[in-house]
Amino acid sequence: MEERRTVVARLDWRTQGGERAGQPDYVYHVEEAGGGWKHVWAVVPAPSDAAKVRMELLFGWSPGGSVWWDEVSFRQVDAPAPRRVKVATIHHRPEGNKSTRENTEEFGAWIDRAARQSPDIICLPEGMTMVGTALSYAEAAEPIPGPTSERLGEYARKHNCYLVACYNERDGSGVYNTAILLDRKGQLVGKYRKLYVPREEIEGGVTPGEDAPVFETDFGTIGMMICWDVQYVEPTQKMALKGAEIIFLPIWGGNETLMKARAIENQVYIVSCGYDAPSWVIDREGKVAADAAEAGGGKDGIAVVEIDLNRRGTDPWLGDVRSRFMKEHRDDLR
Repeated sequence: MEERRTVVARLDWRTQGGERAGQPDYVYHVEEAGGGWKHVWAVVPAPSDAAKVRMELLFGWSPGGSVWWDEVSFRQVDAPAPRRVKVATIHHRPEGNKSTRENTEEFGAWIDRAARQSPDIICLPEGMTMVGTALSYAEAAEPIPGPTSERLGEYARKHNCYLVACYNERDGSGVYNTAILLDRKGQLVGKYRKLYVPREEIEGGVTPGEDAPVFETDFGTIGMMICWDVQYVEPTQKMALKGAEIIFLPIWGGNETLMKARAIENQVYIVSCGYDAPSWVIDREGKVAADAAEAGGGKDGIAVVEIDLNRRGTDPWLGDVRSRFMKEHRDDLR
């Protein structure tokens, strides 16, 4: 049994009469503290009818194991301020272009339009340099960093926003379906290579990625996945367990129900950007907070919505759903 589930700290809120107030809060933030110790902490609001709290330090399901607790404290602090981020997604499909550069410039015009609403981050769709052209996966592929990342970096710097973009990467003899993150200064923060590559892309020469990284921004932790990845539980799950709060999903076409399910089961926001799939901002309850095509009044459009990453997702029976996901998830079921 893994440490996440065997070692549990939680706050069990009680009324003046000793009845449970609300639901217990699980402590799931963990950091290395040196010397074999780990530091865990949580900042949580007390239920309105709570008069006291029982601090529970639990250990189980590990015959012969042991755990030591030290420097346990509980104190009142100011409530965290809202952590607002304005996210944008674009719904547009180029047609009739002959080069990756033409597609990039066409999407650049859409970035300029989205930037009028001052988003913190803009998401572009899958295969953005290839869609609508006659180029193959290999013909559209280029190094990262390279011409497209540098040009998109100019847009990010111009508008002081992060950009998520997705196109074919050339790395030696390999071709990858890759999403990149550019920061507000236009610098490449990192990249994600599509983990689940469908048959059609394999036949076209695309190689699967090997990792599900997350990335730190000035507003929070994000992840990126691509299209067919949403069909499977692991990519979103791994990123959420690493701390991702928003996952950006460049997608050609895919299952809308699964897009919502990934948000609900992992308690993350999903921002999709597609052609045959919708360009949505989906909240942690699986509800569509914004629809780019709808915002544009039809086929093409831009959706910009502000979300608060410090807003708790609570359920009257379950309590804070994200903390329960983080503490009760089982990595050993493989």
